[in-house]
Amino acid sequence: MPRILIADDEESMRLLVARAISMDGHEIVTAEDGAEALDILTREEGTFDLLLTDIKMPVMDGIALALAAARDFPQVIILLMTGYADQRERASGLEAIVHDVVTKPFAVADIRTAVADALASRKVAD
Repeated sequence: MPRILIADDEESMRLLVARAISMDGHEIVTAEDGAEALDILTREEGTFDLLLTDIKMPVMDGIALALAAARDFPQVIILLMTGYADQRERASGLEAIVHDVVTKPFAVADIRTAVADALASRKVAD
């Protein structure tokens, strides 16, 4: 069962995404911002299959989190989410470490598909 860490400062979005992804049988852990997510990743020694993080968050944003996660836990697949065009542009140079950027708002089916695609990419690479 894949383990997924979700980081989003909006509680409603965090809960929606967690509920949607758990429908596919994934184990979900959530964090309120990038700093908390990085603490969880470090404490659990990167034992996640996927990091799904919003880009725009207080304390530590999703791009800083993605860079730290890719450096410390390169086996973790990274998916970013954003509702801001300028934030999507900031992520455009991160193709080497980020699987994809999911644009908000999205339908439940869209986030489930994005997660399935990201997890499938790992199986291909293994």
